[in-house]
Amino acid sequence: MNTHTDRQESSARGPRAARPEVPWWSVLAGVIGGIVLLAVAELVSLAFSSSSAPFVAVGGGFIDIIPPWVKDLAIGLFGTKDKLVLFASMVVVYLVLTALNGALGSRRPRTAAAVLAGLGAFATIIVLTRAQNSVPDAIPTVLGTAVAVPTLLLLLRAVRAPSAGARADVVPGNAAGWSRRRSLVGVGAVGILAVIVAAGARGVNASREIASKAAGFALPTPRTRAEEIPADAQVDVEGMPAYLTPNDDFYRIDTALAVPRVDPTTWELRIHGLVDRELTLTFEQLLAEPMIEKHVTLTCVSNTVGGDLAGNATWLGVPVRTLLDRVGVKDGADMVLSRSIDGFTASTPIEALTDDRDSLIAVGMNGEPLPQDHGYPVRMVVPGLYGYVSATKWLTELTVTRFADETAYWTDRGWSERGPIKIASRVDVPRSFGKLSPDADGAVMLGGTAWAQQRGISAVEVRIDDGDWREAELGAEVSADTWVQWSLQWEDATAGDHSVSVRATGGDGEQQTEERANPVPNGASGWHTIEFTVE
Repeated sequence: MNTHTDRQESSARGPRAARPEVPWWSVLAGVIGGIVLLAVAELVSLAFSSSSAPFVAVGGGFIDIIPPWVKDLAIGLFGTKDKLVLFASMVVVYLVLTALNGALGSRRPRTAAAVLAGLGAFATIIVLTRAQNSVPDAIPTVLGTAVAVPTLLLLLRAVRAPSAGARADVVPGNAAGWSRRRSLVGVGAVGILAVIVAAGARGVNASREIASKAAGFALPTPRTRAEEIPADAQVDVEGMPAYLTPNDDFYRIDTALAVPRVDPTTWELRIHGLVDRELTLTFEQLLAEPMIEKHVTLTCVSNTVGGDLAGNATWLGVPVRTLLDRVGVKDGADMVLSRSIDGFTASTPIEALTDDRDSLIAVGMNGEPLPQDHGYPVRMVVPGLYGYVSATKWLTELTVTRFADETAYWTDRGWSERGPIKIASRVDVPRSFGKLSPDADGAVMLGGTAWAQQRGISAVEVRIDDGDWREAELGAEVSADTWVQWSLQWEDATAGDHSVSVRATGGDGEQQTEERANPVPNGASGWHTIEFTVE
């Protein structure tokens, strides 16, 4: 090899073209410009609706368009943290987009500014499509965009090299370049801090606002008290969930990325459609209605076999049939379409609202005003139906109609029209892959929960490994609409790895099926089986 000749040819061709470097400072400028948009919009949105913030609006729009299987997968993987995961994913995507835009801005700053303006315009359009928003709710995103676009241009100008082909940070004595870039980092830090502060302030402000207004009224005394809960409804097994689920522990599954802020002083419930006379009630008028108290177990249709998307609470409210009797339901009506302030709708069979099951327009939960996360100030509670066809939170409207004429949020997305809750049971103790220690007699205690709303539970059976089915001991049943806890003492427990399965029988004699079914389209089914170890 003639290296001398190679060097001569290389010299003759001129210097080797330098690989283009990544414009990191411009990338950072793009990210900061995007953060400024969010920071300003988040801060200003505190004065507007909860869905006026661009991230909340865009995330809500995404939830509206995803297919049911994606939503089911997200809930199956992340449970009640599905919204947090969505927000985190949106942040990553947004940062990548703004970083790429910053890289573009290193050569074409005006184009990058136009792209950022386009992102702001897109978010503004989404904000205006959200059900609870009006034109003024676009102001936060518009202001955020108006501040962010010139900021991005200034930042891109600040980080440009002082001369063609030179990097400002490597030019000797270029203190001005470093000063500008230190300022850039400072602006970015302030922007990030502003987003964090705004997001925190949103949550604190909303909580204080709701707490203040909730403290302004006392829950009415119910005309009928809920059944007394006997002590033995709670089985004596360490690690079992409470018979009544505390409000803070009650599962939350809904389509609202930011919990709506509803002012009870301006709230109204409108009942219309196929009725003889329309009715509109204020919150004060609703509180004056005769109310009843009832224990009801609610279950999400997305709950997988053995899942924890079920909770048992004491609800206070007005029977829906009382108000439907008052408006006069016309012949042919077979459904009530309930609507939330955020646009969510649920289609409930009218017989479930007019029979003796005591479906409620609820204002109280476990002796307190409804928590904000669970529908404050007013929500629906319908025993025996999955929440997607009944449990509308932040309720504002009831339309008496027909299934043939109207559809609801999740039925439009492939879920079944009616959603009766299936018989279900689960093992709560031990947890999957958990460990149990025998007592002095060599026995271990197993425990769990079963439900079949509107039918009750008559028996629960447990199978350890591949052995025979054993009948579990049931805790006291409070009503057919609440879950029942069960326990089993395994007296001859042996050390090592084991499995346990559970199945329930409803009060009507129907036994829980072994056949596995996914939640879509009408709820999961199958026996819950877990692996565990006896030490």
